[in-house]
Amino acid sequence: MIKKLKEVEEEHDFFSRTQDLTAVMPLVQEIVAEVKTRGDDALREYTDKFDSVKLKELEVTQDEIEAAKMRVDRDTQRCIKEAYLAIRNFHCRQKRVAWLEEFTDGVFIGEKYVPFERVGAYVPASYFSTALMCVIPAEIAGVRDIVVCTPPGKDGNVDPCTLVAASLAGATRIFKVGGAQAIAALAFGTETVPKVQKIVGPGNVFVTVAKMQAREEGVEIDFPAGPSEILIIGDETADSAFIVADMLAQVEHGTKSKAVLVTDSERLATEVEHGLKAEAGETAQNWILISDSMDECIDFANEYAPEHLEIMVQEPMAVLKRIRNAGSVFVGSYSPVAAGDYATGANHVLPTAGYASLYSGLDVDHFMHRMTIQWLDKEGLENIKDVVVRLCESEGMDKHARSIDARFPQDSSG
Repeated sequence: MIKKLKEVEEEHDFFSRTQDLTAVMPLVQEIVAEVKTRGDDALREYTDKFDSVKLKELEVTQDEIEAAKMRVDRDTQRCIKEAYLAIRNFHCRQKRVAWLEEFTDGVFIGEKYVPFERVGAYVPASYFSTALMCVIPAEIAGVRDIVVCTPPGKDGNVDPCTLVAASLAGATRIFKVGGAQAIAALAFGTETVPKVQKIVGPGNVFVTVAKMQAREEGVEIDFPAGPSEILIIGDETADSAFIVADMLAQVEHGTKSKAVLVTDSERLATEVEHGLKAEAGETAQNWILISDSMDECIDFANEYAPEHLEIMVQEPMAVLKRIRNAGSVFVGSYSPVAAGDYATGANHVLPTAGYASLYSGLDVDHFMHRMTIQWLDKEGLENIKDVVVRLCESEGMDKHARSIDARFPQDSSG
């Protein structure tokens, strides 16, 4: 539907893109409590209930991984390998290196980056590309144990492409567990599934609520997430067919996904509306907003803070320079979101529902923590001694001051 941007900005509901978590919270709390108390037995029961699969073994074996490789055709494996290399190359550039420099004479300061010991990655059913996106940066960061949970199919097996991708990326263990029960297993550990320090990866509303509960229990998560979304900024020069294709591609993720075009061109808006109706009819997922200027389009994009932002304008770099809030930005008419979802190398696990103004997409930093380092020799401490002592005494921390003075006793012979 076409609307004036100013009209939409007055509608609070348009900006309310978070999922309704309250409806599923009681059930998720029950699932989490059961898994926490009963472990593997609860996992098997919930897998039977929600996935209609009775499992004896929860963990994927090496034989199953090898069998999956035989089931995936060579061309698909080649493409998975190409995506793996692109994603690895991109994320290798993100890895931080420890540093230690002399700040003043005798005072050395620096930072050290330490990977987590064990992390969990949730991979929705058959989203094998997400296995690459979650596992590769963890492996690059140096995480020792990378545990993947993903739902089994009706035959009790994990999607073969997911097994190929997760194994190639560096997953150390893979489990046939999905939904809120998988998040609970990673958060608390069971007889089979190990407890992790951090859980990453997208999922439905049940997974989202379970991740929020895991954070309350002291297990870190990547960031809040909701239905996938795209915002496209287009001007008179944009190709309406490209925009229609990209909007339809985004809502393919599900009925809760939203695709928005904001433009200062009435011609483009009308062409896109006709194209969408011809392909999909009327749907509440697609929005076309007309603004009075490109400045208004950019301001709206920064306020909306979309998961995916496409820029299709005559001067894309001028617009890009003014973008402050977006999960991932796609510049130019030949940069569809689908390219980034699979093969450019940038990560597709991104904050949604406006959280792109607060969080960055999944990257290597998510899998490590930082320690600062200070190394002083006697001369270095002596150079700053008077400043430290005066500040300690000014805050009433006399023993702090004494810890400095103790290293420089007064010369009693004088």
